[in-house]
Amino acid sequence: MSVEKIISDWKKKVFKPVYWLEGEEEYFIDKAVDYAEHHILNESEASFNLSVFYGKDANWADVLNACRRYPMFAERQVVLLKEAQQMKDVEKLEPYIETPLSSTVFVVSYKEKKLDARKKFAKLVKENGVLVTTKKMYDKDVPAWTQELVHSKGLTISPRGLALLVDHIGNDLTRIENEIDKLSVNLGKGTNITEDDIEKYIGVSKDYNVFELQAALAAKDLARTIRIIQYFEANPKAGPIQLILPSLYSFFSKVFMIFGAGTNDEKTIATSIGVNPYFMKDYMQAARLYSYPGVEKVLLLLHQYNLKSIGVGSTATEDASLMKEMVVKMLS
Repeated sequence: MSVEKIISDWKKKVFKPVYWLEGEEEYFIDKAVDYAEHHILNESEASFNLSVFYGKDANWADVLNACRRYPMFAERQVVLLKEAQQMKDVEKLEPYIETPLSSTVFVVSYKEKKLDARKKFAKLVKENGVLVTTKKMYDKDVPAWTQELVHSKGLTISPRGLALLVDHIGNDLTRIENEIDKLSVNLGKGTNITEDDIEKYIGVSKDYNVFELQAALAAKDLARTIRIIQYFEANPKAGPIQLILPSLYSFFSKVFMIFGAGTNDEKTIATSIGVNPYFMKDYMQAARLYSYPGVEKVLLLLHQYNLKSIGVGSTATEDASLMKEMVVKMLS
């Protein structure tokens, strides 16, 4: 079961006694816990029937006793155990998990860890409640997820605006939502988010960013490439090398895949390599200007300079100097 399905069930007043939310993606865990804390009970019910514990400070016996209480002036009570991965003896909750009360909705946030599926505790959670294991979203899935989130908030976003937003933030889903909420407040519903909006309200330059560096390299435009790197040199937070190199590697890896696509149809290639057709001109241009051996050379250089950026085979060279040296070799 997904977190979206859990929240959908809660909205329909369908509840299980135990929800164990674990794994790497905090965004979805926090979404469910926040809904449970603020929406399952109304304000008057919550004053008597909402208990919130934090794993670092909570005693397992207190949590267990809270779960075993009966609700007051309401059909159910909600017990939240946040940051349960920090709780000592968390498996001592097993007696309650084995025989939970139907009038208690017990929601556990167990971030960055997973229960051992071989143990009785995990089996009881599955038998008597809901166990959801979250995973970090793959980078390739973030643009589609972000676009859907934008639409859910009554906005639209231009393809370049979407690419700029995602390239700047990466797969931090919580931060993406926060920034979209900021845009929604400033622009109002029904607005199409553009690059100018992202530059104005989020502070990402529409002319000097990883996305534009990618485009400059695709066009073999050395002067523009160096200008962008110089901007990064003057504004280190705008383009840290640790984010730039993986982004460029992803771009040229997809360019490399074009040579094995077996077709010249851009829409077909876009689907096969997982690229928005709107941006295919950059990928096709890079394939044409670099050729197969050239793209191989670029991928090798990116690997070499990634190692140099972490001090392997290189003295203490400034990141910008490494980048300039690398792109000159790429474009030579």
